[in-house]
Amino acid sequence: MTASGKISPLFSAAASAELVSLVIPVYNEAANLAALWNRLAPALAKLDRPCEVIFVDDGSTDASLTILRDLARRDRRVRVVELARNFGQHSALLAGFRNCRGEIVVTLDADLQNPPEEIPRLVAAIEAGNDVVGGWRQTRHDSGYRRLASRLHNRLTSAIVGVAMHDYGCMLRAYRRHITDTIVACDEKAAFVPALANSFAKRIAEIPVAHAERAAGQSKYSLFKLAHLSLNLVTGFSNLPIQAMSLIGIGISVLATLMALVLVGHRIIYGPQQEGALWTLFAVAFFFFGLVFLAIGLIGEYIGRIYLEVRRRPTYIVRAVHGAPPDDAVAAEPAPR
Repeated sequence: MTASGKISPLFSAAASAELVSLVIPVYNEAANLAALWNRLAPALAKLDRPCEVIFVDDGSTDASLTILRDLARRDRRVRVVELARNFGQHSALLAGFRNCRGEIVVTLDADLQNPPEEIPRLVAAIEAGNDVVGGWRQTRHDSGYRRLASRLHNRLTSAIVGVAMHDYGCMLRAYRRHITDTIVACDEKAAFVPALANSFAKRIAEIPVAHAERAAGQSKYSLFKLAHLSLNLVTGFSNLPIQAMSLIGIGISVLATLMALVLVGHRIIYGPQQEGALWTLFAVAFFFFGLVFLAIGLIGEYIGRIYLEVRRRPTYIVRAVHGAPPDDAVAAEPAPR
């Protein structure tokens, strides 16, 4: 373990071609964990191959960590990566990727909105030759504003990444090991895992998956967090916003020049006229001021990202890893009765 708390380097043992790793970030999901495992264990048994389950406790303040540690003691397929505090969902995924060993890596939320029973279909799609397989929640059980925000986010992500997908927000996804290793190697401070994976993958697929209402607890993504995620995505994957502001600036300069010529011509032809002109100038000035502040905000966002990268602070800190040592064989076990 390094001074930053990360496990480094990646596990020296070669990734097993038969092993499937399941990475599940957890933040205050104590009410869902028992039901999750009762459904997850039979789903893994259907794979008929060795599996490991990496739960990443992202600084939970409820009983989640206690439940997960107890589960790791009872089942040798389970390991729990305990983070020092809450670092966010995508940082938790990076910690899980670094601590897993499977050739196929499946990610899943702990809130039971995406059913674990879909995992064999994702693994089959990877085995069909795809590098990345995303779940597509065709029928969503979320509020109206969440569906609208998600739709806008998916269109924005598709345009920026250059890979059109219906659902970038679904965390029920599968990756080949070389994709997750590349994502970890990037070590980005504001990583958006699905977009990074699609930018590195050669063959990408999307399959419809079921979606359910949250069984217990509250969603960790508010409308503000969704907007912040979209802003991170825009500034993290493209220079288009800052380039667009440059083009807008050029356009404004041209329009301002034309307006000045028109006003000079009007004054020469009709003489001085002040009626209504002052309010028009105020409106134009406020419009330009708004664009200037927008440009300053975008520049600040890019500079802020540079600042985060230059500081080189760890994306996450692992406090402890609970469960069987990583070198132990992980054999398939029957589903609990």
